[in-house]
Amino acid sequence: MNPATTEFLRQRFTDYYRKTVLVAPSSLEQREWGFVLFSPQSTSLRMRRHIGFSGRDELFQFIKNLVPQHSYYSTAYYEKPDAGTMGEKGWCGADLIFDLDADHIMRGAYDKMLARVKEETEKLLLMLTGEIGINPKTIELVFSGGRGYHVHVKDIAFRGWGSAERRELIDYVCGIGIDPAAMLSAKKPMARSWQMRYRETLLEYLHWLGTLTEEEAMVHLTGIEGIGRDSAATFLKNREEMLSHVEHHPSGMIVKNRVLHAILVQQEGEFKKRLLSRAALADEPVTTDTKRLIRMPTSLHGGSGMRVQPLELRDLPDFEPLVDAVVFSQRDVRVDLFHPVKVSLLGSTYELQKGITTVPEAVAVFLCCRGMAEIS
Repeated sequence: MNPATTEFLRQRFTDYYRKTVLVAPSSLEQREWGFVLFSPQSTSLRMRRHIGFSGRDELFQFIKNLVPQHSYYSTAYYEKPDAGTMGEKGWCGADLIFDLDADHIMRGAYDKMLARVKEETEKLLLMLTGEIGINPKTIELVFSGGRGYHVHVKDIAFRGWGSAERRELIDYVCGIGIDPAAMLSAKKPMARSWQMRYRETLLEYLHWLGTLTEEEAMVHLTGIEGIGRDSAATFLKNREEMLSHVEHHPSGMIVKNRVLHAILVQQEGEFKKRLLSRAALADEPVTTDTKRLIRMPTSLHGGSGMRVQPLELRDLPDFEPLVDAVVFSQRDVRVDLFHPVKVSLLGSTYELQKGITTVPEAVAVFLCCRGMAEIS
C-alpha cells in the first residue's frame, strides 16, 4: 500500500470514527485490546496488544485519535488485561465464541461466499437455541466486516469452560466424531438432533443411489474402500429393503452391513458431503481458544472498509452485508486497478478493467483495503 492510499484510507476511517457512535463490549475494563495501525509500505500487519482501558471514554478517545486499521478485544476476562504476558494477566473466564468464515467453507465470488456463510450462521443459531437450549437473549450476533459472522454467547454458565468442554460443543455443531450406530439406534429421535439429521441424510443418500444407472451405482460403490463388485451388487439389489429398514425399523445393528459401514465411515465422499451440509461449519480453533482476540463491533474492518456490524438475530435473514455494512459515500474517486475485477457493492455490480478508473468512494475504499488497487 503506497503512502497516498494509506492516507486516503486513514482519512476515510478518521471521518467515520469522528461521526459514528461506537459500542463497547461488556466488562471492557477486563478485556485485553489489540490494534493494527495504518502503516505505509508495510508488507505485514503488526499488532499493538496487551492494552487495557479504564472505561468507554478512554477507549473511544484512543480509537478516534489513533484511527486503527483493525480493532480487537479479548473474548477472555482478565484481572490485569494490560499485563505484558498471558501468564501475568490472570484469566477469569471467556465468552463462548463461534466464528463462521466463508474462506473455510467455499471458494468463489465474494457475494456468493457471503450468501453461503449466512446460511451456515442461520443453521448454527438454530442449533444453539433449538437443540442446545441457549437463551437467544444471551447471544450477540456480529457481521465481521469481512467474510463471515461472529456469534458471542454471553451466558455466564459457559464463561468458565476450558478448551476441552468447548471442543465438545464445536464438535457437535460441526458434526465431528459421529458414531453411526448411535445415530441409528433411537426409535424416535428428537426432531432437532443429529440422530434425525443422520437418518435423513442416509435416506437421501439411498434414494440418490436409486437415481443412478446400475453401472453408475456400481462405479460409485466400488470406488469406496472395502467394497467389491459382488458386495456392491448385493447391496444395490437390497437397496429398497435397506430404505424401509432405515425409515421404519432403524437400529444400530444396521451398520453391521459391511457395505453400509464402509459408506458411513468414509471421511469424504457423497454421504459425508450430504451429512456435512446439515452441520454448521464454524471455525473450530476459534471456539476452543479461551484467549482469543476478536473484532470490535461498530469498528471498521481494515481488509474491506466495511463496518463490523452488530445484528439482532431476527434481522439476519434480511441483512445484506454488501449494502448494510457499507458506510462510505458515492462520490467519485480515481483508482489504479492491478487487474480486472468484478465488484458487487451498494446494490450495483461494477465490472472494472485493469488501470486507472473512477469509482464511488465506497468501492475505492473496498478495493484499496483488499489490495486490489491504489489511489491514482
